[in-house]
Amino acid sequence: MAGEGEIPDGSQSELEQLRARIAALEAERAEQRAERPKRHRARSTLAAVLIVLGCILAPLGAVAAWTASIAGDTGRYVDTVEPLARDKDIQNAVANRVTDAVMDHLDVPALLAETPVADRPLVEKALGRLGPSLQSAVRSFVHDKAQAVVASDAFDRIWTDANRRIHAAVVKALTGEGGGTVKIEGDKVTIDLGPVVDEVKNRLVDSGLTVAKNIPEVHTDFTVVQSEDIGRARTGFRLLELAGLWLPVISVLLIAGGVALSAHRRKALVAGALGFAFAVGLLGIALAVFRVVYLDALPSGVSQPAAESVYDTLVRFLRTSVRVAIALGVVVALAAWLTGPGRRAGFVRQMWHSGIGAVRSTAARAGLRTGPVGRFVHRYRTWISWILVAAAVLTFILWPYPTGWVVVGLALALLFALAVVEFVAEDETTAVT
Repeated sequence: MAGEGEIPDGSQSELEQLRARIAALEAERAEQRAERPKRHRARSTLAAVLIVLGCILAPLGAVAAWTASIAGDTGRYVDTVEPLARDKDIQNAVANRVTDAVMDHLDVPALLAETPVADRPLVEKALGRLGPSLQSAVRSFVHDKAQAVVASDAFDRIWTDANRRIHAAVVKALTGEGGGTVKIEGDKVTIDLGPVVDEVKNRLVDSGLTVAKNIPEVHTDFTVVQSEDIGRARTGFRLLELAGLWLPVISVLLIAGGVALSAHRRKALVAGALGFAFAVGLLGIALAVFRVVYLDALPSGVSQPAAESVYDTLVRFLRTSVRVAIALGVVVALAAWLTGPGRRAGFVRQMWHSGIGAVRSTAARAGLRTGPVGRFVHRYRTWISWILVAAAVLTFILWPYPTGWVVVGLALALLFALAVVEFVAEDETTAVT
């Protein structure tokens, strides 16, 4: 028999087994605790990498979307270049180019041949006194007619119709293929002003300068863009055209994947949205910097004001996309922050609920009751709120070409709709009160 206080051999064996098992469990738990930070760090690192990659691709996505719209949408392309027909700097540059083309083919001495024989001695005597100023006088007359043409609806129509017809040629030129009315030659993108010259010829004839009808068909090029880097830009355009709308989608999906992998998703969403807005904002800065570099690199023969107008017009929709991305990033970041557990966010939400509650109380004292509708809204308020958010997102996605104001407007409309839901929602306690 075992002495008093002694543990039987069988019990002692079971106790040792239990201790060994406890030790094994503690060792396993310690190993899991040691591995958990490693997995957490790996997951957080991967999430950060995805978000950073998404932010890096965001500016390229904006450029790709702009490029795809220019290449694939004729109406969008015409909307882009159409304002150039009414730009004063473009009109002056075109008028000067057309005047040069007409004067190169206008035989001024032939004007004398149109004078009646009886009056020719007097005209010759007068022309002798004018001397070299005759050429200048005729040039001024031609320039006035050219200026009148480019300032008229006729030029607007010629410019718009021509660009609508040659949209495919423009895309081919920018992608390095084919020719057409718009073409790339060396380091220049040019457009043929032949139809404008024909219109000026007709006006000269109608004004009495009948010798202008002898001017042959003239094709003169107007330089739209000139740069030594057109070859590389053309290659980049082609790549972005192939990327199309997939690049911005990939950018958003990478950021969304990073947020989903993050242990602190709300903070990751705020960081990702602000990073997205910041990255696209850098694109806006790059456009402004490149504008200065591009204009400084232009040859002396190119009209500086016209080049400025062309650049600003061509990239204006891209600048709109930049504003949209910045507004969208800020709105998403604000939404994520306001719905978070932070003290300041909670204070803002409390102010929101208190304000709506005060309005509801005032309406109730005035006799306003929402009845069954209020109770229904209160019961399904969460679902209704998410449906409103989904509707706002869907509206933004389906909007053909949204602007920054569209993003702000949708955000304000969503806030108003959520405020109405909060106001209408009425539980039983509120109803009894």
